[in-house]
Amino acid sequence: MKNFSFVILALAVVMSFSAIFVVQEGEKAIVLLFSKVEKDSDDKAVVYGPGLHLKVPFFSQVRRLDARIQTLDGAPDRFVTSEKKDLIVDSYVKWRINDFSAFYLRARGDKQYAETLLKQKVNNGLRTNFGSRTIKEIVSGERSELMEEALVQASESAQELGIEVLDVRVKQINLPQEVSSSIFQRMRAERTAVAKEHRSEGQEKAETIRAEVDRRVTVMLADAERNARTVRGQGDADAAAIYANAYNKDAEFFGFMRSLEAYKNTFKDKQDIMVISPDSDFFNYMKGTKAQ
Repeated sequence: MKNFSFVILALAVVMSFSAIFVVQEGEKAIVLLFSKVEKDSDDKAVVYGPGLHLKVPFFSQVRRLDARIQTLDGAPDRFVTSEKKDLIVDSYVKWRINDFSAFYLRARGDKQYAETLLKQKVNNGLRTNFGSRTIKEIVSGERSELMEEALVQASESAQELGIEVLDVRVKQINLPQEVSSSIFQRMRAERTAVAKEHRSEGQEKAETIRAEVDRRVTVMLADAERNARTVRGQGDADAAAIYANAYNKDAEFFGFMRSLEAYKNTFKDKQDIMVISPDSDFFNYMKGTKAQ
């Protein structure tokens, strides 16, 4: 009897624990009864929020799903513009579950599988929008409009998955590597040509400036030489006038001073030899009286 009571008590405890389940904060849960989603009287799926809840023991299963906002940030994809030009587009999507029953049935309650399907739907919308625009329109001013249209299309197509798309954003738009390389090479060649043109223009201006400077230097030197000659000529004229004035004041003394200067210049080197007649006028002031 005691063993039977113990068994009954154990079964009651097991059934109690089997009938209780806990939903954590940030999660919501649905209950599968005989592999079917539990529904209320209005034939709508019953969604359990955070807290402690009861379920039918042994015959029901709990599927907990993340109710928070998710970010889908996959690898960049290649899209074609209306000009048939390829672009590498890096984008991300903000989404969350709004219909837990549909999400479980259509996406099997698997986040990765759901994001794979959602990525396909978002890419289809982006492909349509990129395909109707040129590169200039996409880059210059229509990116916001493009993202808004992609958000609307993604929201409509994601409803069947039980997903609400909150935002679609294009982070970066690049050209493919092979196209970028050719464009960079062309840009480099264009910049090199411009640089050569600027250098040639600079060299031409430098030659012009140097020629102008040389011309000015030549003119300045010529002016300086002319002025120097004028000054020297004026000096020689002033010296001649001074000598003439001195000669007129005392011709005898002037002749004597000039003779002394001549003697000094002539006999300053003792090794010099002069062959000249003693009666020459050169020695007039070395005689007792001046020769007549």
